[in-house]
Amino acid sequence: MTAETTGVRLDCDGPVATVTLCRPDVLNAQTPAMWRAMSDFSRELPGDVRVVVVRGEGRAFSAGLDLSVAGSSGPGSFAELSTLPEQECADRIAEYQGGFTWLHRPDVISIAAVQGHAIGAGFQLALACDLRVLAEDAKFSMAEVTLGLVPDLAGTKRLAELVGYSRALEICATGRRMDAAEADRIGLATLVVPPAELDGAVRDLTAGLLANNRDAIVEIKALLAGAGGRSHAEQQRAEREAQTRRIRDLAGRGE
Repeated sequence: MTAETTGVRLDCDGPVATVTLCRPDVLNAQTPAMWRAMSDFSRELPGDVRVVVVRGEGRAFSAGLDLSVAGSSGPGSFAELSTLPEQECADRIAEYQGGFTWLHRPDVISIAAVQGHAIGAGFQLALACDLRVLAEDAKFSMAEVTLGLVPDLAGTKRLAELVGYSRALEICATGRRMDAAEADRIGLATLVVPPAELDGAVRDLTAGLLANNRDAIVEIKALLAGAGGRSHAEQQRAEREAQTRRIRDLAGRGE
């Protein structure tokens, strides 16, 4: 499958992989074919990749679900999904979620480079990444509710973790749009820059991540990612165990 067929491509340059949504004529609206291709990227990723950058071609990150596909009667359409038995429908959605959840992988840090609209599935793709660098013209909306749907591409937990339950509920239940300044204020943005500086800011952040020990960063990501589900005592134990592994590894005594 080619980028022309799927609408998304993977480019690797040493320790940096770039996932590019390449349907700029429709503001990178997403399709099931794109989600399947993105899921495949996880299996295709070379072992030396440490940072994955996700971006969109043109003036938008992603305008969300391609409604022309969803409204058809073909594969992945609402019409097709509605005919499936409940478990089969849920399994199909789980397959689609895989295009997003691989960006949580413990061995890489993922960065969303967001310009213009990041709506619905586009918002959830940005949320799937560990870090979000926003251009000042970025606009988010969890617009699924306006179609009578729910966010189902692994975005709800990530959003609630970042902004809290009440704010996440308000964002999802209203489907309203927020600009980059608000996203920064409520904790969605790692960094906000002028549009012309977006690429440079992502390069600088990537360089900063690559400058440090890979195994230490993998341990740090695991500590922070699991912190919400641990008690203080459990987190302190996890820190001790991680540090013991690092000390032994640095001394040449690791497994």
